[in-house]
Amino acid sequence: MQTNFTPEQLTDPHVAESEAILRKCVHCGFCTATCPTYVTLGNELDSPRGRIYLIKDMLENGRPADAEVTTHIDRCLSCLACTTTCPSGVDYMHLIDHARAHIENTYKRPLMDRITRNVLAAVLPYPSRFRFALRLARLGQPLKGLLRRIPSLKPFAAMLDLAPRSVPAPSPFSRPRRHEPQAERRGRVAILTGCAQPVLDPGINEATIRLLTRLGVEVVAPEGEVCCGSLVHHMGREEQALAAARANIDVWTREIEAGGLDAIIITASGCGTTIKDYGHMLRLDPAYAGKAAKVSALAKDITEYLASLDLPSHMPRGVTVAYHSACSMQHGQKITMAPKLLLKAAGFTVRDPAEGHLCCGSAGTYNIMQPEISAELKARKVRNIEATKADVIATGNIGCITQIATGTGIPILHTVELLDWAYGGEVPAKLKGLQPTAV
Repeated sequence: MQTNFTPEQLTDPHVAESEAILRKCVHCGFCTATCPTYVTLGNELDSPRGRIYLIKDMLENGRPADAEVTTHIDRCLSCLACTTTCPSGVDYMHLIDHARAHIENTYKRPLMDRITRNVLAAVLPYPSRFRFALRLARLGQPLKGLLRRIPSLKPFAAMLDLAPRSVPAPSPFSRPRRHEPQAERRGRVAILTGCAQPVLDPGINEATIRLLTRLGVEVVAPEGEVCCGSLVHHMGREEQALAAARANIDVWTREIEAGGLDAIIITASGCGTTIKDYGHMLRLDPAYAGKAAKVSALAKDITEYLASLDLPSHMPRGVTVAYHSACSMQHGQKITMAPKLLLKAAGFTVRDPAEGHLCCGSAGTYNIMQPEISAELKARKVRNIEATKADVIATGNIGCITQIATGTGIPILHTVELLDWAYGGEVPAKLKGLQPTAV
């Protein structure tokens, strides 16, 4: 793609990076076939290629964002399916990140949109606030119908739809502490406790820690860790995102210096994609660039780390698993085979749903901010999963678990919960209702 940025514009390193990304696009349109919003809406401006044209025009002319550009950028899930498809290697992730930051800095959103986004940014990254909000959501359930009829309040109806009926009690595994290996020591890792996940489903990190310690790995849940910054990063709130990244880098650097780390274990693939990008996000910060790059290099999805260990194989268990590959896993981190191979080695029969490259519609806060598009994508995903006739669904991201669970009766678990069971843990609570022949 030909660009016409001025030399003065290119002195801004963010603009210079975006200009280099834009130049790689050859207008081929391969991305449109795998873009969930284009497949759903059929609008060229809701495809990666269309958004690239909008971003180029906005940045090249030095214009503030307007309502049209913002609408189409907001509809992007950041699923990154386009980056998997693109034959030219267009770095769409960093281009859309720049566009979102530009929108945040130059466009004044309608009042209710600003309020909704401020609420999400002030609540979701903080476990205690999020837990309190979920308890309040029970009181708001009768209002869903009214909220749904008012366009600007639909996100609040979506929040109520997604809120669980009950909130698990806080887990002792969420507290900062060291978990000693229960077998011959074979490694030392830190674990990202997370923000939303330990509130919605603390069993995921519990299973991770139990499994790793049984395998001889020391697990550290460090003091001072905060949200990874992914949520505000995808809202274009770069300073907040970078502040979170710096805080976590300081925490993990202390652990690296104190006892060394073989990996920083991530159990939510959405967080993993962001943490693996810390090195890029802080590349211009001389005080953090080196430390950020080191942290990013150590960040590993739990399945990525387990695949590096020598694990035994098991006989078939009689349980069929539909594996849903989260977008942040397959497109963001390019991890496609490790989770399925681990499940197969553990004795599960694994099936791939059709259209596995398409997003389920969760995408961080997308199912709140874009509920109609999200609902269509969820229905499509659920149809494909249910067609596998699986006993259980496995995935690697809490957002996908929450989203898909609202559309099907098939139990959905994190991959590591099934692996914990296979390697000596108890039957997951969600599977205790299955037929005895299956379990």
